[in-house]
Amino acid sequence: MKKSAFALTRRAAAVALLAAPLLLAHAADFPSKPIKFIVPYSPGGTTDLVARTVGQKVSEKLGQPVLIDNRGGAGGNIGMDAVAKAAPDGYTIGFGAISTNALNPHIYKSMAFDPRKDFTAISLLGMSTIVLEVPGASPIKSVPDLIAAAKKNPGLPYATAGAGTSMNLAGVMFAQMTGTELTHVAYKGSGPAITDMLGNTIGVMFDNLPASLPHIQAGKLRALAVAGSTRSPSLPDVPTMAEAGLKGYALEPWFGVYGPAKLPPPIVKALNEAFVEALAMPDVKAKLQQAGFSPRGSTAQELTTLTDTEYKRLGDVAKKAGMTAD
Repeated sequence: MKKSAFALTRRAAAVALLAAPLLLAHAADFPSKPIKFIVPYSPGGTTDLVARTVGQKVSEKLGQPVLIDNRGGAGGNIGMDAVAKAAPDGYTIGFGAISTNALNPHIYKSMAFDPRKDFTAISLLGMSTIVLEVPGASPIKSVPDLIAAAKKNPGLPYATAGAGTSMNLAGVMFAQMTGTELTHVAYKGSGPAITDMLGNTIGVMFDNLPASLPHIQAGKLRALAVAGSTRSPSLPDVPTMAEAGLKGYALEPWFGVYGPAKLPPPIVKALNEAFVEALAMPDVKAKLQQAGFSPRGSTAQELTTLTDTEYKRLGDVAKKAGMTAD
């Protein structure tokens, strides 16, 4: 039995040794075919806009199509699991996020992948802004008004684009820091939640700014505060949570590009350079900033460090709040 196991181990090692030069050979002429960019969320949202805008420029830089593949479900876990299980050849990459690569492992009962071991970080894509909002006709005009309403009505419901999202986390942090009891109403995306907000079916929402911005600008929704450490250029008159009285409150959802584990360094370098260059282009920056997204590339190591740090930090937050998701 031991001999058989030893033989299998030697055979596996031999296969790995043979595969390594093959991967490096492929890396030398990378890319030689289209690249699949998996976005683990539904079409039409912030991530889709960023992926398609940046992906087009990356395609031009690398000389191969970058094909956007939307695979929503399970808070982004389904799409990122497909990335984790792909061949480490650079032809399948994924649009990871603070939720999929830092928060989800702490709130889902079972995970098909480990974000610390099953991916190769490539580059940051940037940060989004979370906005706390109410319907335009709501009597709630400010964060103190909302706190007062929540204390008067324990269990006050608030909407987000889904359980386990960074918007859900924003609501949890708000309740923790204000000593209020809020009831989370998880929708399947920002669109349905905004529809109910506009119809006054629900009266409070934490949302990614790009989805809500047109309705805020039209006066149909009222922004009470943004969750980041600084004001959004898209809403310069809207205070941060800290400015509105919640000292120390700051949450800035980040997004990054990941490949499967053991992606060869030459491929990581080629992809990193293409994404960093694309994110720095004036027309890309203008388009994404106008939508409320702050584009920013990084080194692969910076994204690795951010992922590890946020994994630990959000694990503590989720545990304290008792956050769970199905």
